[in-house]
Amino acid sequence: MKAIHDPHGVLHQGLAAIRAQYQVPESFPPQVLAAAQLAAARAPSDHIDRTSIPFVTLDPASSTDLDQALWIEPAGSDLILSYAIADVAWFVDDGDAVDVEAWKRGSTIYLPDGKAGLYPPVLAERAASLLPDGPRPAVIFTVRLGPDGESRLDGAERALIRSRAKLAYTSVQDSELPPAFAEFAARMDAAEQARGAVRVDPPEQEVEALGDGRYGLAFRPLLPSEKHNAALSLAANLAIADALQQAGTGLFRVMAGPTAKAMARLRSTAAGLGLAWPEAEDLKTFERRLDQKNPHHAAFMLAVRRAGNGAGYAPWIPGVTPWHEAISATYAHATAPLRRLADRYVIRATLAVANGKPVPDAVEDAFRHLPAVMAKAEATSGQIERAVIDLAETVMLQGREGERFAACITDTDGESARVQLLDLPVVARAKIPGAVPGQRLDLTLQSADSTARTLTFAPSG
Repeated sequence: MKAIHDPHGVLHQGLAAIRAQYQVPESFPPQVLAAAQLAAARAPSDHIDRTSIPFVTLDPASSTDLDQALWIEPAGSDLILSYAIADVAWFVDDGDAVDVEAWKRGSTIYLPDGKAGLYPPVLAERAASLLPDGPRPAVIFTVRLGPDGESRLDGAERALIRSRAKLAYTSVQDSELPPAFAEFAARMDAAEQARGAVRVDPPEQEVEALGDGRYGLAFRPLLPSEKHNAALSLAANLAIADALQQAGTGLFRVMAGPTAKAMARLRSTAAGLGLAWPEAEDLKTFERRLDQKNPHHAAFMLAVRRAGNGAGYAPWIPGVTPWHEAISATYAHATAPLRRLADRYVIRATLAVANGKPVPDAVEDAFRHLPAVMAKAEATSGQIERAVIDLAETVMLQGREGERFAACITDTDGESARVQLLDLPVVARAKIPGAVPGQRLDLTLQSADSTARTLTFAPSG
């Protein structure tokens, strides 16, 4: 973590400017808050009592919008995941004020100094959140995982649950988790390798609030607890996607792989970073050998993310198998309804399919419209995230104009090159005629403009 020294409050001012530029909502309209307050008081009446299951949650320590609670039990050679997901649809009706506002937002927007939620806090951080302070309505997905790591959906039900503990990634102890937690993740990992999938997440370039108005910029590798927890979501989402695909309904997460041209650039980038990538080895196999903690590996992982065509959403279409290239499977999003609009509808469809009921017309209609809504929300979130990082980079490098920095070119577009500084968590663009992906060079910082959120580098003479 590189601490950002900001004695004049430039970062704080810049974050305010980003909020204004992207029209990040500061709150919710009065009618939405009023409707959410009424909805929060809605007593669960269609939920079976499952409060005896010792669910726990596992999230960042500061999170209060808790989507998921988990428990795992062995069943012969299988593992049974009871995965409780916040029952947002119990509180939000089609066409009500909260629903209309959620469709405008699409997803929660996160910034270092706060977030703009998909739903009002009275729901997202209290009544609908799976906090450990009382029974909460949830949808429990029962996911059976075999020894081969293949998951299937055994059932879905509305239930009352009681979380026993709010665990944090940074402090959780193995004794606080279900005994089979790590084994579940290991089975998922083995299954992914067997089908040629890659779930190698690059370390996130992120800005973190350090307290007292201070911030830090870093590439943050995922913790083991985060990776293991992600395996649970993956298992549930794969099982749900398979069930929906077989039923002829659903909304799926889809992604194509890199083009041949992009693959050639990645080969050059790997060579420039000094990574040994045998010609006969495919990208997915190579990625599995990368280490997030190695800065050159991390730079390549980021280059891979940029080389892809990006993920999107697609409704079920007869005769078409929705495919996510990185996961090498049919995949859906159903486990973060407090933060993603689409998940609420996938959960509703799964409840119907698992219980032999027809999927509501409102849900089928939503599946046709959600891809565009979610694409817009993801694009906006991505632009805001990049703007925040650009701001932090400029503030961190102010006063260092004229210094030389070792860098590697990770991508090119004409004379414009994307560069990764080798000793700082900074990704920038520079005008470098004849640049080649993978090329190493020294760059001189010419300017750092925090207002425009731009860094200007030039090849060192």
